Amino acid sequence: MELDRRALLRLSSGTGLAAVVTAALPFALPGAAPAAAAAARGAVGVRQLRGMWVASVGNMDWPMAQGLSAAQQKKQFTTLLDLAQGLHLNAIVSQVRPAADTFWPSKLEPWSQYLTGVPGRSPGYDPLQFQIAQTHARGMEFHAWINPFRVSTQSKLSALSKGHPARKHPDWVYEFNGGLYYNPGIPAVRAHVSAVVMEIVAHYDIDAIHFDDYFYPYPVDGKKVADAKAHAAHGKGASLGSWRRANIDAFVKGMGEQIHRKKPAVKFGISPFGIWRNRSSDRNGSKTGGTESYSANYADTRKWVKSGWVDYIAPQLYWANGDRAADYATLAAWWADVVKGTKVSLYIGQAAYKVSGGEFRKAGELAAHVAQDAKIPQITGELLFSAQDVKRDPKGAIGTLRSGAFALPALPPVNRARGGRAPVAPAGVRAAAQGSAVKVSWTGGNATWFAIWRTKGRAVTAADTADARNLVAVVHSTGRGVNAFSDRHPAKGGQYAVTGYDRLWNQSGLGSPTAAKRRAAAAGGARDGGTTMSGGADSQAPSLSGGVSQP
Repeated sequence: MELDRRALLRLSSGTGLAAVVTAALPFALPGAAPAAAAAARGAVGVRQLRGMWVASVGNMDWPMAQGLSAAQQKKQFTTLLDLAQGLHLNAIVSQVRPAADTFWPSKLEPWSQYLTGVPGRSPGYDPLQFQIAQTHARGMEFHAWINPFRVSTQSKLSALSKGHPARKHPDWVYEFNGGLYYNPGIPAVRAHVSAVVMEIVAHYDIDAIHFDDYFYPYPVDGKKVADAKAHAAHGKGASLGSWRRANIDAFVKGMGEQIHRKKPAVKFGISPFGIWRNRSSDRNGSKTGGTESYSANYADTRKWVKSGWVDYIAPQLYWANGDRAADYATLAAWWADVVKGTKVSLYIGQAAYKVSGGEFRKAGELAAHVAQDAKIPQITGELLFSAQDVKRDPKGAIGTLRSGAFALPALPPVNRARGGRAPVAPAGVRAAAQGSAVKVSWTGGNATWFAIWRTKGRAVTAADTADARNLVAVVHSTGRGVNAFSDRHPAKGGQYAVTGYDRLWNQSGLGSPTAAKRRAAAAGGARDGGTTMSGGADSQAPSLSGGVSQP
């Protein structure tokens, strides 16, 4: 059986596998107090990617058992989205191809056994389409997480579904440590995996393709990757290590090019093991003493960034501050230096599971990481691994983030690698009392996303859109012209505006109600077309609980 992410620290510092425990989230969502506390500290930056990995391999996060009904699966996933929304996250990284099997009706690979318990059996709906729609409905990005070369976590080809590509092409596959893997050294394998990825890109409204760290499998004492025959056929005289890295380089470079040719605004990101090379191996490496992705997975991650082959990199920095083999602060600074001068975005993978498992002894370890990252301008996002550990909130670590660094909502940063173009400003903006709520409506033009802003006692200005204290919600375009949002926790005297965003989060100008409607509202309280309320909850906490009100 191959190592999963929860076991990776053993490779460098000797700790064991963390337990996976599911429990109810022990803090209330959403709450006004954390946001009010943050507001007291002054203006709060509004741009930060905040994501959560949802792992499907082994039914780790979703679905949590094989053979559940479609209704049960959907309920489990929407519960995780509610969790993410309550934490003010804005991206879901969901594993939709865990082991050469799929969470969509693919023409190239079979349905995943992690859905039904039977390889190749349809779950009766399209889980990927459902996931995307539900994630977007909550104003969050959807990153389709792909494991490129794992075929199975068991070693028998006969256990795969009939018609599986690995059974049709057994020469594509090798067995390693109890699992089956596609051989990246075979050009036909790389072409096949690329075609599977492009099936998603072509047919689904995703925001990003996301690869994890499994290229070649992590080394195990006494085990060898059985690729000597492929090396002899395709190596062209290169050493085994150089050839393996060249295979992965070609795959990564070609994958990014294909994705961007098809859909230029779809981002391509990779979450590698956190150490590229140690300084003792390469003068460009980090001052660490752990396993190196360069020689363990044959992943030359620094080269990918410097060459601009990826749009974002999300290294798994699953170590504590002060770790003797791999100090967190040292690695965060090293990765920041790697992306400096490039257009590649840097998000940091955080190990919530190590709080659950006890490897992180300090309850505030994760919060300390995020606080340190906030002082490094090259770090523009955080990803939490993984969903069930976030849900459990071990030692209150997630609650600490919710009441501190994540107390207010955030917008994803603009991805400079992809560019993009700001859409036209929303038009026809109206803010009208609707019972105890305020309904904000507008027409969207060519925007993909919208942000609703609220200030108290004065009109919203462009400068206000740089302060997270004024951000009420983010919604995805309905695609039908008219969009709306119900603010169920309006502030007394609140005034509203709306901005639009392209797929890559370039911001439009302000869309605001007209001055005449502002005067009418100021004179008579909230009314149709107005922008203020004379009553209602006087809350400083932007709330996402209103959801998208369909017109």
